[in-house]
Amino acid sequence: MKKYLTEFIGTFFLVLTIGCVVLLRGPGVIPPLAIGSVLMVMIFAGGHVSGGHYNPAVTLGVWIRGRCPAGDVIPYWGSQIVGAVLAAIVVDFLKGSTPVSAITVKVGPALLAEFLFTFALVYVVVNVATAKGTSGNSFYGLAIGFTVTAGAFAVGGVSGAAFNPAVAVGVSVMRLFAWPNLWIYLVAEMLGGLVAGLTFKFINPEDK
Repeated sequence: MKKYLTEFIGTFFLVLTIGCVVLLRGPGVIPPLAIGSVLMVMIFAGGHVSGGHYNPAVTLGVWIRGRCPAGDVIPYWGSQIVGAVLAAIVVDFLKGSTPVSAITVKVGPALLAEFLFTFALVYVVVNVATAKGTSGNSFYGLAIGFTVTAGAFAVGGVSGAAFNPAVAVGVSVMRLFAWPNLWIYLVAEMLGGLVAGLTFKFINPEDK
């Protein structure tokens, strides 16, 4: 239960921060830095309890890699999505009457952008947070957070830079993503997590 609560808390604050910096930001606020930073600190806060996934695609990749029990996969996903939805509700309350417009995306570029940077994110996670060669390191949260920051700067204008199915659901609840486009994020991100997990196993067959 502690693991699931940790996943809920981390995902909640990740999605809350995304909503606030996009919908309520003041002059000079750069969303990718805030988003990468909150992910980093939540990973450092909860990594020792749950692994600090806060992302169904990460959970999938870590499970494939062999470091997440099969029985935790669905509860992790549930905790992450509930955290994201509740965060979106809080953002909706905080923003009041601020108008919201869903971003416009092109299917092909959005699919590719979300796949590539979700792959990069999960690939970094399994290498810095689960590999024997990096065991006990103190930089894993920073590496993961900055992967999201880099991806948001790189392709935020292409896809909105979710890289996380729970984030995609939460942002859709905020009406920043159009619901008919949700499949783009779910397909691309889960595929990115799957391929990243398989790639780790191929490169590191001895790391069980």
